[in-house]
Amino acid sequence: MGEVIRVSGPVNAAGKELSFETGRLASLADGAVVVQIGDTTLLSTVCTSKPREGIDFFPLTVDVEERMYAAGKIPGSFFRREGRPSEQAVLICRLTDRPLRPSFPDGFRNEVQVIATILGADMENPHDVASINGASAALMISGIPFNGPIGAVRLAHHEGAWIAHPTYQEGDASTFELVVAGRRLHDGDVAIMMVEAGGTEGSWDLYEVGAPKVTEEVLAEGLEEAKRWIAASVELQLELVRKYQEAYGPIETIVYEPRFDYEHDVYEAVGTKAREATAEAMTIADKTARNTRLGEVEDMILAELVGGGDAPGPFADRAGQVRKAFRSLQKEVVRHRIVTDGLRIDGRGPTDLRALSAEVGVFPTAHGTGLFQRGETQVLSVATLGMPRMEQMLDTITLDERKRYMHHYNFPPFSTGETGRVGTPKRREIGHGALAERALIPVVPSKIEWPYTLRVVSDVLSSNGSTSMASVCGSSLSLMDAGVPLKAPVAGIAMGLVHHDGRYVTLTDILGAEDAFGDMDFKVAGTSDCVTALQLDTKIDGLPADVLSAALHQAKEARLAILAVMSEAMPEPRAEVRDSAPKIVSFEIPIDKIGEVIGPKGKIINTIQQETGADVSVSDDGMVGLVSIGSKDGAAVEEAKRRIWLILDPRQRSSEPPTRAGS
Repeated sequence: MGEVIRVSGPVNAAGKELSFETGRLASLADGAVVVQIGDTTLLSTVCTSKPREGIDFFPLTVDVEERMYAAGKIPGSFFRREGRPSEQAVLICRLTDRPLRPSFPDGFRNEVQVIATILGADMENPHDVASINGASAALMISGIPFNGPIGAVRLAHHEGAWIAHPTYQEGDASTFELVVAGRRLHDGDVAIMMVEAGGTEGSWDLYEVGAPKVTEEVLAEGLEEAKRWIAASVELQLELVRKYQEAYGPIETIVYEPRFDYEHDVYEAVGTKAREATAEAMTIADKTARNTRLGEVEDMILAELVGGGDAPGPFADRAGQVRKAFRSLQKEVVRHRIVTDGLRIDGRGPTDLRALSAEVGVFPTAHGTGLFQRGETQVLSVATLGMPRMEQMLDTITLDERKRYMHHYNFPPFSTGETGRVGTPKRREIGHGALAERALIPVVPSKIEWPYTLRVVSDVLSSNGSTSMASVCGSSLSLMDAGVPLKAPVAGIAMGLVHHDGRYVTLTDILGAEDAFGDMDFKVAGTSDCVTALQLDTKIDGLPADVLSAALHQAKEARLAILAVMSEAMPEPRAEVRDSAPKIVSFEIPIDKIGEVIGPKGKIINTIQQETGADVSVSDDGMVGLVSIGSKDGAAVEEAKRRIWLILDPRQRSSEPPTRAGS
């Protein structure tokens, strides 16, 4: 064990401290840092290895290992040990990966693995932002080429102010939470690289009693506030590096051989041969026709520059470089046309939406359906209503134990006209589903108002840009079609950006190719008057405040146009649930009456269920009991309710229980 180095400093206005420590744990890793905020503690390690033979991409992997002992728990699985990563761990992996990946130098192909092991969870301070800061700190002392440090902060909007690094409890009491990562520039400003944000459960209730809504202006203020605390984390990491070098000497950067996709002469030859044909192909609006034409152009280039058999071309041994150079040529052509002519691949202007359509009630057996289409992107969302006991039980190291509203996103290979693997969801599908879920959570009625458990499945049927935001629109439609009294409909839009020759051009409703060739992926979801979710990733050093503010307002204009189309299909939620859905009523009972309703060993409640055919559940929150009764047969619900009321008050046989919610 070497010298233990520890630095710490305040990272919010209340003086909460973030600390980094190295030299005590995991000494054989290339970089190892223990991060602590409150009593939440995690170990961030990074290791690298030489590049694999023939590799043509940067193999970065990020893993989050949530140890249940961190929260003093034993895993609830059959084997009583941690298994596959939880959905929360997968989301933290993605959150950590996104600002790190663009921070490695071009041409670096060594394999890099980042692992965050959660050692302590104090049930107050989240560990997701600590994972980003810890990974950056470990990379800074590892010698791995890295354009850091990267700092990250979580902000909660409460009573009109932004709170940095809030506790779980402060986050629950807020209306909006914002996770921002960035790096400090040479001029001292902070470049925002990644944003993940969303409203909280119950935030709409706070809005209704006067809490300020999170509008585009409020959100822009939050992003500016984030820069202050990102800079604090960056300075702490730089202090760690200084003390590390004082103790162990200079950090030697790993020597590596840059491996670029192609050499300059290859790109020049591809441009000479195919620039005109590529520019023509990139004006074809139809995705399939465009890809077919680009395939023909690529075949022509390969035939002339690579050749084959007895007629080798000048780059016969560099076919892979020719293909990658052709990809870069497409990017250059698209970006030049956008900035110079103000025209996009399909001929739209920067602020134009593609054709929109919305439909509900697609299938008679479903509880609620929404079919949303924007251009060639088509998503089918199906809502299912269930009894309260159908809530998802969570086995986590956080305070969350159950989930009542679930959104699942599927991206089958046929949606892009390709073959591929079908099976368990990949990290991307989990991330997109979580984003859409976060967008709807603020407008879903509380369990008190609406006692159902809710699940929405969004199946992508056709994909050409922003299927996650299309699933937000489809989810709103399906829930309203199911009779769920949403506080307000929510729509989502994906924005892009091209930065060229000092000019910034923001694009509304980006295509898949514009996402790949652009400098920003910016998704915004919300109602007509507030933002409910936001996700931002940039491929450039950062965005000026005025550009970001303009992008937010441009997104709002598009969102309002989409909401208008959705309103034509479904102006408001149905007054009642469909016949295929269960009918549920719930009412409160005194907590000392719960035993009488259940009966010894559940005898009474089981008899009621068997004889009426209704599903009856009883729960309590420590203050009162809550009875929920559900069945597809409304008469069965009424009979079960009558029997329970007789148990509660047999003298008033004609009285009705005070129903809290129902259909």
